[in-house]
Amino acid sequence: MAGVNKRRGRFITLEGVDGAGKSTHIPWIAERLRASGREVVVTREPGGTPLAEKLRALVLAEPMDPLAETLLMFAARADHVRKVILPALERGAWVVCDRFTDATAAYQGGGKGVSGDLLQRLAQSVHPDLTPDQTLVFDCPYEVSRSRLSASGRALDRFEAEERAFFDRVRAAYRDLAKAAPGRVRIIDGSRAPEEVKVEVEKSLISD
Repeated sequence: MAGVNKRRGRFITLEGVDGAGKSTHIPWIAERLRASGREVVVTREPGGTPLAEKLRALVLAEPMDPLAETLLMFAARADHVRKVILPALERGAWVVCDRFTDATAAYQGGGKGVSGDLLQRLAQSVHPDLTPDQTLVFDCPYEVSRSRLSASGRALDRFEAEERAFFDRVRAAYRDLAKAAPGRVRIIDGSRAPEEVKVEVEKSLISD
């Protein structure tokens, strides 16, 4: 209807090292937001569309050069942003996404040494006007990560199977991101019991 200014939705991303418990908390975050009457779209990266899910399977399973890996991540993201994230936000929905471009900065940038300038240029090309409204970074020590991944009983993907030095670089990159964007990015101590983590997330989660 002409003259109606529909409010844009909110974009919340969850990030963090493997095994920090990030994905565990997404369902109840979505339910909490839905309980207040909002439409909530839950999605993930890489993934979220049929094409992006195919690229996800490739990236998680096939060894490849870090640059090729980065380009595939952004190819998946381009499809995801245009087909899922932006349409949802434009109709006023809240989007809760398991990883976004901060993950590429941490894993391919911090973990594998891909140029930060290149990552910024790709992000500017793929989603020039889109930045998460809030990012919660789940953090935990290497020992906690390994213990949880081992207890899961499933086969690890090639990022989860990386050595400690890679884990430490990714963790440090996430902490640097939080320092660079303190108003948007908050570190959550994921090493604690789930109920304790839930309380901290509850306090941190934007509500309007």
